[in-house]
Amino acid sequence: MNDIDTPDAAAHAAPGQAALDAKWLARAIDLATLNVSQGGGPFGAVIVRDGELIAEGQNRVTANLDPTAHAEVTAIRAACQAVGDFSLAGMTLYTSCEPCPLCLSASLWARLARVVFAADRDDAARGGFDDREFYELFARDRATWGMAVEAVRPENAPEPFDAWLALEARTDY
Repeated sequence: MNDIDTPDAAAHAAPGQAALDAKWLARAIDLATLNVSQGGGPFGAVIVRDGELIAEGQNRVTANLDPTAHAEVTAIRAACQAVGDFSLAGMTLYTSCEPCPLCLSASLWARLARVVFAADRDDAARGGFDDREFYELFARDRATWGMAVEAVRPENAPEPFDAWLALEARTDY
C-alpha cells in the first residue's frame, strides 16, 4: 500500500530516513523556488530510489500551456523515461507541496511506494492554488459538478477492451 507522508511523519521514520527526507524535500523546494524565477509555478518534485535521484520535475503549466504539467507529473514522466518503465514501484516522490488530486492519482498509477511533501494545501491556497474544491468534488454527486460528465454507451463501447483482452502480447498495468 502506498504511503502519503507529511513532515510530521518524519518523527516516526526509521533512523536515517528523516535526514534523507529532509535532503530530498530541500531539493524539491529549491526546484520550486527556482521555477518561479523561470516563469513557472511554485512547485518542484524529485523521485528517488534507494537514496539516488532518478528524476526531477517542475511545474510547467503556464510555460507549456499544459494543465497537466504539474511538478509531480513532470517528475513521474521523466522518471519513467529514465528507468524505461511505467512502474516506479519502490520509489519515493518528494514534492514541495501536498499533491493535488491529479498528482496523487498519477502517483498511484505510477505505483510509487511513498509520497512525501513539505507545504500543505493551505499553503498552496494562500499562494492562489486552492485545490480544496477538487478534493471535495469527488465526494459530491456528479449532477452538482460545474462540468458535465456523461456516459453515452453505443453498442461497441466495450470493443477496445475486448481487443485488449484478446491481445496476448499486451503489457498489463
